[in-house]
Amino acid sequence: MELYLDSANLKEIEEGFKLGFLNGLTTTPTFMQREGIADIDAMIVKLSKMVPVLQIEALGNTAEDVVKEAHRQLKLGLDPKKTVFKIPVSLEGVRACKLLRNDGLLVNVHLVYTLQQAYMAMHAGASYVCPLVGRLQDQGHDALALVKQCVDAVNHYGYDTKIMFSSVRTTEHVRNAINVGVHTITVPLKILKSLTDNNFTTIGTEQFLSDTRLMTVRVKEAINGTNPIVSESSNLKDAIVKMTEYGFGCITVVNADGSLSGIFTDGDLRRLLQKDGEHILDKKVGDLVNKTPVSIDANALLNEAQGIFKKMNVDTILVTEKGKPCGMLDIQDLKRY
Repeated sequence: MELYLDSANLKEIEEGFKLGFLNGLTTTPTFMQREGIADIDAMIVKLSKMVPVLQIEALGNTAEDVVKEAHRQLKLGLDPKKTVFKIPVSLEGVRACKLLRNDGLLVNVHLVYTLQQAYMAMHAGASYVCPLVGRLQDQGHDALALVKQCVDAVNHYGYDTKIMFSSVRTTEHVRNAINVGVHTITVPLKILKSLTDNNFTTIGTEQFLSDTRLMTVRVKEAINGTNPIVSESSNLKDAIVKMTEYGFGCITVVNADGSLSGIFTDGDLRRLLQKDGEHILDKKVGDLVNKTPVSIDANALLNEAQGIFKKMNVDTILVTEKGKPCGMLDIQDLKRY
C-alpha cells in the first residue's frame, strides 16, 4: 500500500519526507490558502522538487479547461511521470480524466462519495480514485463500506486504478484502510507520527535500554560528582553542614593522610539522635562513622551496583578507585540509568 503525506506545510513536508519511505504528497488549494501561500505555481514547483510524486489540483469548468490547466502546470517544469493531476469527479471531470490519460498523464479523480462516481472514474482510466472517508462519516454514511466496494470493483473488473483512502482523521482510519485492502492512503503528519506509538512498546523499549545500560555503563560514569568529604577530626555539626551544603545524604570521612576512615549518612544521624540525643553533635565524626561502609569499585558495572543496593538495602554506596574514595553512588543515580 502506498503511503502519502497530506499537507501544504513546508515544515511538515520536510519532517515527513525525512522518513525516507513516503511515496508522495497530496495537497489542495485549500491547504495552501490556510498556509497563506500567495504564489501557488511557485509552491507547486518547490514541492515537486521535494517529493517523489506530487498530486496537485487541475481545475476547470469543462474537460478542455482541466486539460489546458494540467498542461500549463506541466510547463512550469513538472515531471509528467512524477505528477498526478487531481480532478473532482463530475461528467466533465471524468471526460478530462480520459483525455489526460490519452496523453499518458496520471490522474486522481477525487471528492468521490458514491460507488457510481468511483465506477465512472475507473472506467475513464483514472490512475487513482479517492473516496473521502472522514467527510463521508461526518455525514453519517458508511464510508468504509464504500471504500471496500471500490476496492472490490477494481479487483473484480480488473481496472488499472488504485483506490486512495483520504480524509484521514484518526489512526483507526489507517487500520481500516489496511483491512479493506486499499492501494494508497494519504494522511496528515500528526496521524503519520502517531502510527508507531504504543504504550506497551514504549515500556518494553525502556526496559531493554535500562537493562543494556546496567550491563555496559560503569559506576564511575554514573556518579554525579557530588562527594562531600570531611576529616575524621571534624565534629558532627561540621559534617552535617557539609552534607546540607551539598544536598547529599551521605558524607565521606577520611583520615589525616586522605585514606578512607568510613562514611556517615543521614540515616546514621537519625539513629544516633534517637538513641543518644543532641549531645552527640559535638562529637568527632571519626568516632561515629561506619568503618565498614558498603562500597564498590569505580570500574564495576551498574549491574553489580544494582545487586548491592538490593542485597544490602542501602540508598548510597561508597565508590572507590585503587582503594581510595572517589565518590558516592546514590540509588537515584542508578535510577537515572
